Amino acid sequence: MTGTPIVSLSFFRFARPAARLWAFAMMGMARTALPKVPGIDFWKLCGSGTGEGFTPIPNTSVYAILASWPDEQTARTQTAQAEIFDRYRRKATEDWTVYLETASARGQWSGVAPFQSTHRASGGPLAALTRATIKPSVALKFWRRVPDISRMIGSDQNVAFKIGIGEVPLLHQITFSIWPDAAAMAEFARSNGPHAAAIRAVREGNWFSEELYARFAILGDAGTWDGKSPLDALEYAL
Repeated sequence: MTGTPIVSLSFFRFARPAARLWAFAMMGMARTALPKVPGIDFWKLCGSGTGEGFTPIPNTSVYAILASWPDEQTARTQTAQAEIFDRYRRKATEDWTVYLETASARGQWSGVAPFQSTHRASGGPLAALTRATIKPSVALKFWRRVPDISRMIGSDQNVAFKIGIGEVPLLHQITFSIWPDAAAMAEFARSNGPHAAAIRAVREGNWFSEELYARFAILGDAGTWDGKSPLDALEYAL
């Protein structure tokens, strides 16, 4: 275990219609419970998009909770035992939590810098998170580019896990992906035509009113997704 700040990202899948309605309602109701969890700092409740999440059309079966903690022990204990996380787990048909240490971060989320970088260097697997608030005037332009990027990342065999989530449909977008190493992620960014074109358009058109980019070292996980740990694809001993 480390004594450094930790980020957890928990995903929950809901199969039954009643459970999906419950999860949707919790996007509002859980806002009163999460701040009461001992040790929790920054947190966000997120829905997901259809497909692999990279669309503005909501997927009513998958929701996520992102949270930051003072250390790994607190993160693991509270995501496993805190009442609000347990309620989600009991309603879900499957859940998976990944524990992360911030290697680097720049930008803001809701007006704050939520992740404390430890400048940890790693030649092994890493996770990448991007978060942006899209200006309403360019939202349609942005989402027209996303399907091409989604197809490219979906076909990249280096990606162990990828999903698009968000707080508000259309206007907030979060991407989260896990890669075997920094070189594989950089190669995707360099060689992906739609991705590179979208980045240029964002920069030239000033499409975002707020953005954040972070990289994480992967400390471990709990639970399963699609019947297994996504980290198994990395052949990485945690």
